Amino acid sequence: MTEIPGVIMAVFLVEYTYPPEKLPLRDEHRPAHRAWLSEQVDAGRMLIAGPLTDGSGGLFLVRGDDADSTREFVAADPFQQVGGVSAVRVQEWTPVFGPFTA
Repeated sequence: MTEIPGVIMAVFLVEYTYPPEKLPLRDEHRPAHRAWLSEQVDAGRMLIAGPLTDGSGGLFLVRGDDADSTREFVAADPFQQVGGVSAVRVQEWTPVFGPFTA
């Protein structure tokens, strides 16, 4: 993806659903998952990320061109690469107030 100065990409809410039986797999790959997330935050693509407190999934805000390219982007997450995610929902989101507005 090429970023163009002055062009604001869309923001997408990405929701992961974690299958409970894959917890040991996620525990094993969590360091790689978090390293990947950190790299994406540093690159400016990932705005915010974190797990749901009940362990059922995670939420991310991601800058992207469209929903399909955002799905492709998060498919590189180590959790997805090893089958630790059972469902991914991607929805464009319009920030109106707060730090992620234009």
